[in-house]
Amino acid sequence: MAMDTDVQSYARTLTLRSPDHYRVGPFTVRHNPGWELKYANYAIPDRGAEPAALDVVDLIAAFRERGRIPRLEYLPAWAPAVEPALLAAGFTVENRAPLLACSPGDLLAPKPVDGLRIAVPVTDAEFADAARVQHQGFGGEGEPEEGTTDWLRTAAAGGGVAALAVVDGSPAGAGGCSIAVDGLSELAGVAVAAGFRRRGVGAALSAWLTETSFAQGCRTVWLEPGGPEAERIYAGIGYRRIGEKLNISLDPA
Repeated sequence: MAMDTDVQSYARTLTLRSPDHYRVGPFTVRHNPGWELKYANYAIPDRGAEPAALDVVDLIAAFRERGRIPRLEYLPAWAPAVEPALLAAGFTVENRAPLLACSPGDLLAPKPVDGLRIAVPVTDAEFADAARVQHQGFGGEGEPEEGTTDWLRTAAAGGGVAALAVVDGSPAGAGGCSIAVDGLSELAGVAVAAGFRRRGVGAALSAWLTETSFAQGCRTVWLEPGGPEAERIYAGIGYRRIGEKLNISLDPA
């Protein structure tokens, strides 16, 4: 099985394990009731799915009944007939994002950052700091939703990794690696606070999370970079392209 297919199987397995997931036709939907972030709520088609028009209508209705934007994340080759069906229903391609992966022998040491300390959050205050860095780092305002903190706590306690980066006593970055499945883990939610960007914090934090996942037995860590600049940072610590993922959604009614 190709690495990109491994990653898709991993994502679907985690979705099926999530406590609030549900099924609509040939789709499995990851639903986060306490987290409205669109990236935390999406559907994955079954492998080789060929949805009828009514399946897509039902999927849209299910998302909207729960107050979420109808959205899917998956590898196009996993189910080639799905994208045409979604486009016919009015969905718009957000982007075709590269997938990157790193194995233990490929990880490269980042440049050191003066005053940087990275550790797993332990106290409520540390989890709150990490969630706030993530929320604001991805453009959110005010305080984060409960789902942000819940994701970090689950990663820290359930076989994944969560991390808070502090520079000279101030929260500077946060992120995590999700629960491992068959030796795979996803590096996600890596954010750097505004006052600490372009200093190497993101690279150092990502390398620390990746190395910690390897130490816990993972054979591969994968991720979806936020853009070309982020991809260059990850490439600098050993991540390489393995495929492409489709992010596609329907504008709110």
